[in-house]
Amino acid sequence: MKKQLLAVLSSTAIMATATMAYASDSSTFSPDQQEQIGKIAADYLVKHPEILVQVSQELQKKQQEAEQSALTVSAVKAHANLMKLDGIPHIGPKDAKVTVTEFFDYQCFYCHKMAPEVEQLMKANPNVTFIFRDWPIFASRWETSATAATAGLEIWQQKGAKAYLSYHNGIFATGHDEGKLTNADIQKVAKEALKAPLKKVSDAPYKKTIMINDQLSRQVGFQGTPGFIITPASSATVKNTTVIGGAVDEETMQQAIDRASQN
Repeated sequence: MKKQLLAVLSSTAIMATATMAYASDSSTFSPDQQEQIGKIAADYLVKHPEILVQVSQELQKKQQEAEQSALTVSAVKAHANLMKLDGIPHIGPKDAKVTVTEFFDYQCFYCHKMAPEVEQLMKANPNVTFIFRDWPIFASRWETSATAATAGLEIWQQKGAKAYLSYHNGIFATGHDEGKLTNADIQKVAKEALKAPLKKVSDAPYKKTIMINDQLSRQVGFQGTPGFIITPASSATVKNTTVIGGAVDEETMQQAIDRASQN
């Protein structure tokens, strides 16, 4: 509501400024004529408030387009670093032409919502590499946000893609988001993925990985999770790269994958 109000006020200011600038051209209009023009404009806006709504909507659209453009440009600039996958869980062929990178948190409600969509996309696009970058932004609120992330990275290191994906999808399948995920949940899902109990290990190297993910996500400009970057593995441009902040439907994701494949 606050954003909408600000947009309306901004729209009003823009229109008022334009009217004043137009009316202030003393070489064209006399002071009386300028005053009349101002009154006519004000009366018209009062009688037709829908004009302000239309202008507000157009202003919001332009702002969103500018923000989206900035995200895409940043993602293209960060492409080389996004393709550095040492220690980063990723599933798909080594020669994949398209990649889908997800920045996520195991305690994020919308990440849980998107998990089945991503799982279906992986099945529908076996030639695409899916990259999973842990970004536990809720760790300061819920400790298991970080615990689940480091456990997943350890499973990736120990057993590779199959075990990691089992763990990753298993955590989301618990439905325990926003503080409901427990250490018991993590141990249970990890044991199922590893076929053995998860041993306590040093999380120092994983903290470094998470820090790299944090720097990358901020470089792109994400404000939260999930954040998706769908792009060719090479020769990324603003035309073939799509950045999505938040939850979207599977069709939108597939369209982005198709766009990236037209490289």
